Amino acid sequence: MATDTTVAAGVDAGGIPDPHVGRGVWWRRPGLFYGVIGAVIGYAIGTWLGTWLAEDNQQVQGLGHNDFAVTLGYLVATIGWLAGMGALTYPLQKMAGLQPHVEHEEERTLGRYFRYTLDHKVVGVQYLVAMIAYFLVGGLFALAIRTELLSPTAHLFQPGTYLEIVGTHGTMMMMMMTSAIIGPFGNYFVPLMIGARRMAFPRLEALSFWITPAAFLVLLSGILIGGFPSGWTGYAPLSVEATQGMDAYLVAFGLMSISMIVGGFNIVVTVINHRAPGMTWTRLPLFVWGMLVTGMLMVLAAPVLTLSCYLTLLDRTVQTSLFNVQQGGSPYLWENLFWFFGHPEVYILALPGFGIAGELLPVFTRKPAFGYKTTVAGIVGVGLLSFFVWQHHLFDSGINADMRPMVMLTTEMISIPTGFIFLALIGNLWRAKIRLTVPMLFVIGGMLNFLIGGVSGVFLSDVPTDTVAHGSFFVMSHFHYTIMGGYIFFFFAGLYYWLPKMTGRMLDTRLGKVHFWSLFVFFNSTFLPLFAIGELGMPRRVFEYADSLQALNVWVSISAYLIGVSMLVFVYNFLKSTVIDDKRPLPENPWGSRGLEWLTSTPPAADNFVRVPTVVSGPYEYGTGAGPMAVMSSPGYPRVPEGVS
Repeated sequence: MATDTTVAAGVDAGGIPDPHVGRGVWWRRPGLFYGVIGAVIGYAIGTWLGTWLAEDNQQVQGLGHNDFAVTLGYLVATIGWLAGMGALTYPLQKMAGLQPHVEHEEERTLGRYFRYTLDHKVVGVQYLVAMIAYFLVGGLFALAIRTELLSPTAHLFQPGTYLEIVGTHGTMMMMMMTSAIIGPFGNYFVPLMIGARRMAFPRLEALSFWITPAAFLVLLSGILIGGFPSGWTGYAPLSVEATQGMDAYLVAFGLMSISMIVGGFNIVVTVINHRAPGMTWTRLPLFVWGMLVTGMLMVLAAPVLTLSCYLTLLDRTVQTSLFNVQQGGSPYLWENLFWFFGHPEVYILALPGFGIAGELLPVFTRKPAFGYKTTVAGIVGVGLLSFFVWQHHLFDSGINADMRPMVMLTTEMISIPTGFIFLALIGNLWRAKIRLTVPMLFVIGGMLNFLIGGVSGVFLSDVPTDTVAHGSFFVMSHFHYTIMGGYIFFFFAGLYYWLPKMTGRMLDTRLGKVHFWSLFVFFNSTFLPLFAIGELGMPRRVFEYADSLQALNVWVSISAYLIGVSMLVFVYNFLKSTVIDDKRPLPENPWGSRGLEWLTSTPPAADNFVRVPTVVSGPYEYGTGAGPMAVMSSPGYPRVPEGVS
């Protein structure tokens, strides 16, 4: 038998060297420190190589800036970043015939959140903190926009700078926040909710997250090299003619789309192949259905965006002519490619929110899920139809007139499965004993906001009204009601609901209600007037407007600042409850949920379940007298989660 001294020296009980011993010192392990070093070195190598390769290129010299060097710098920096984080260690060691090191997933140190880990729960927490940070930074750009619009004549920014701020805000919100729900909650809870011990591909899961900080920093760096004037849609010919800041946009959006592909593929494979015994499709939680269809949309739509971004980079770096109209290219091609991704992306944002709402409503109404199969059919129907509506963004962009009626029809048709989902969610409230907890408040608020966004969207699906409202603040308000009003409210509902499981800490209820009511009131106070401003003729992306609209714009700007104050309340609550206060004991299942994720310890162990559970009933059998959702043969099981009736 090995002695303690032997083990400490790096030999296990069988006399075999332990690859983990000696790797506990932070500077001897891949992680954030080496990732930053790798990114800096990679950028230096990439820009030097790009400068050298383009040294004798007359076309590059004529432009006055070397997009090839900038692009190559970003790409090599990303490779250096991932290498420093340890993303390439395992495959390279396998290729070299070496025995790869494997992370100790039982480690409970703070350092694991700064490393390339294989624990899906750690990745979920990494995503959660990162997405909150991305959202707050994007919100600061929004406040800069509203500050500029306080006056129609007195300007804080130059016209070009204002366009850069607008584009960066829109790109950051649409690019980074695509994974705001599927990133933290999908990665953390999908394996738990289907009875799996891990994700199908743990290393790909970690890769999907660690690409996002690289994309975020690349996008922000674009401001330092000229920004981009094209808005978040990146339309040609602006994307071809713009300065080097456009390279940052294209590389960042391309990186984020790769993250979406990898993350979505992992979710789909996990749900299909790793469900516990008895977890049939009709017992699958609604949140998991939302994640499954969202993952499929990511896998099918995001490659089009990846291709589009890197084709545009070819136009900018090696002077191809795919989108450059002066050389025979087609800017209209970019519009079609972008929106073929861009409209499914809207539902990549919406469907996870619907999944959260469907998951939480039965818990807080203590009723079986209303119209479960109808809700699932609606989620699948929205996913299918989302690929047939992209050209309604092109009604004013030269689309063939004969195509307009068909696209208008498909756009209106997608309201049918969306209506199925929405009516089923409302059905959960019918004759229910509603518990108005903080998560429930955010669910109801998100439903109300999404209803306004959906109704206003009907006008934009019709060609006559869209040609009038297109490009105005009416469209912008509609968009924010569907995305921020729905998606972000549902995100906060999931955060308040699942954070006790993730951390063993519950956010302060009083502060949570202050956060909800202030956000709900000031959100509507901000975006309802924008419908009127748009109808009165104020276009987007301009900072000079009619004097008669100043009072409304001042009202909207003040309301936007107050949204920022409500977010500060949340940040204080989040830090106070998870970092500042001492841990207070919580019941294992504070909401009385039947969900499988609440049958594990808090926080869950590395392998999630001591034994693989056998699912014997559905997740929403509240008030029916049904037993626990799953039976486990380990000591202490079967058991009913505390508070479940």
